[in-house]
Amino acid sequence: MKTGLTHVAQTFMSAASRFVSTLLPLFALLLTSPLPAAVTGTVINRTTGQPQPGATVGFNNLGQNGIELIDQAKSDAQGHFTINQEVQGPHLLRTAFDGVTYNHMLPPGSPTTGLTLEVFNASKEPGSAKVSKHMLLFEPAGGQMVVNETYVYANDGKTAWDDPDRGTLHFYAPKLSGKPTVTASAPGGMPIPAPVNKTAKPDVYAVNFSVKPGETRFDLTYSVPYTEGAPYQGKILTDDGDTYLIAPNGITLQGANLKDMGTEPRTQAHIYGLSGTSYQIQLTGTEAAAPADAAAADQPDNSGPQIEQIMPRVNRMTVGILALALGILALGFAVLYRANPAGVLKESNERGRH
Repeated sequence: MKTGLTHVAQTFMSAASRFVSTLLPLFALLLTSPLPAAVTGTVINRTTGQPQPGATVGFNNLGQNGIELIDQAKSDAQGHFTINQEVQGPHLLRTAFDGVTYNHMLPPGSPTTGLTLEVFNASKEPGSAKVSKHMLLFEPAGGQMVVNETYVYANDGKTAWDDPDRGTLHFYAPKLSGKPTVTASAPGGMPIPAPVNKTAKPDVYAVNFSVKPGETRFDLTYSVPYTEGAPYQGKILTDDGDTYLIAPNGITLQGANLKDMGTEPRTQAHIYGLSGTSYQIQLTGTEAAAPADAAAADQPDNSGPQIEQIMPRVNRMTVGILALALGILALGFAVLYRANPAGVLKESNERGRH
């Protein structure tokens, strides 16, 4: 009886072994195959608190050529969208609604289904958007002066400020040596170039970049002719909460309506608070080299987190097939062991010696 059962068990194990051998190439293929292609989610209008139909969701590739549109879809009556595309590597979802575009990053390995994309109603009026901080850094040298301005907008409302005709940020820059450059950062976003145009008002420029709920930052750079010690006049066109004029280490800045705020510890730059909407200053001296600790702070920190390689996720079907194969082997081993336990152990020990 045992001999017959042993023969059946051995036959079963042989068949199971052939079955697993057949599955191994399929298992390897599934591991290397792309995941089912689908990007799904819901567009939510945070102004109304409701799903937003009719929003355009663009699926973009991020590569050496910059942002490249691959596919797009419109949200349905319930705000749902589906984009049938393979997701390999980093991608960017750009949701366009009411004239404003909202970005949502898809890093490698991140979920691609059940996403929530936020949009807001837009208005040509600022609404709750206000300048919370405004800083101007003056760097005179060699008959020119580079002016770096930073505006930080805080929008505590539920409406995006967007005015393509007049622009959002307006700034004053007299007698420029060239065209100003502007970068803007949306809430939670990276700095990107923002279009800037000269208005009909003398020396006034406008930036076309929407100010969404949250914090938006503008960074401006421009050059003007300047002679050391000569008066330089400027105007503040925005309703600022705090405005600061900054002179680099080695440069002396003098003017009216300025409050000495001391020096910035790392760079030793001198900071002055401005009261009013205009200023006239004189700058003298030569900008000193940055302190050693400030220069070191600008270097990349190699001790920080390293790039982590994210391995492909295993397909659920692959896991099921592997579990089935292992289960068949375990069942066959159990039957064989019950038929002749001594023989199984003896054979295993003999194999281990070879």
